[in-house]
Amino acid sequence: MCWSATADLVAGSAIAAVGVACLARARRAADLPLAALPLILGAHQFVESVVWRSGGGPGPATVAWAVIALPLLAVWVPAGVLCVAPPRNVRPLTVPLVAGLATAAVLSYRLATHSVTAEVRGHTVGYAVTLPGAEVIVVGYLLATVGSLLLSGHHLLRVLGVLVAVGAVVCWALWEREFISTWCAFAAVCSLVLYRWVRRPVSSGVPRVPAGR
Repeated sequence: MCWSATADLVAGSAIAAVGVACLARARRAADLPLAALPLILGAHQFVESVVWRSGGGPGPATVAWAVIALPLLAVWVPAGVLCVAPPRNVRPLTVPLVAGLATAAVLSYRLATHSVTAEVRGHTVGYAVTLPGAEVIVVGYLLATVGSLLLSGHHLLRVLGVLVAVGAVVCWALWEREFISTWCAFAAVCSLVLYRWVRRPVSSGVPRVPAGR
């Protein structure tokens, strides 16, 4: 989330560009899901720019924003981390993946059966969807996303997990006070960490992305 439609467009363009660079730099097929994450985050900013320009409400852009932010990322992140995990980390990472799948199932059901609304509040946008047991869902979501990164077995992905955790707290505190939405700045930083990660040395004997893709 950014503080205006223009900021969302600018941030989304920059983050998506990093995503393209990540995919171009990916040398293993297993890296592609995480390499594509900045593209998803960039698209998310583009969608929110539409929410800003429409003045909020329960329109298609609001629903698309919620689908990306909630069930999609709850599964995409732990699944992507599992794809690149060292063998010793695979078993621990099944816990965040299962948590993500369960959380995404609940969120998908609620999004399919209940309306999602957005409200522009100064320099922030508030999104509302009815969630039973919201505290449990938040814990499951954080376990799936932040937890999988911290358990990844890769130093830069653990750094990314810490950044996401800190960013979530800071952005939530600013958003809660309806001061300003700053998640797009953290998303940009996280995308740069992912770009550095895809450029890491690749061990021999690991399947690579075909050169002609």
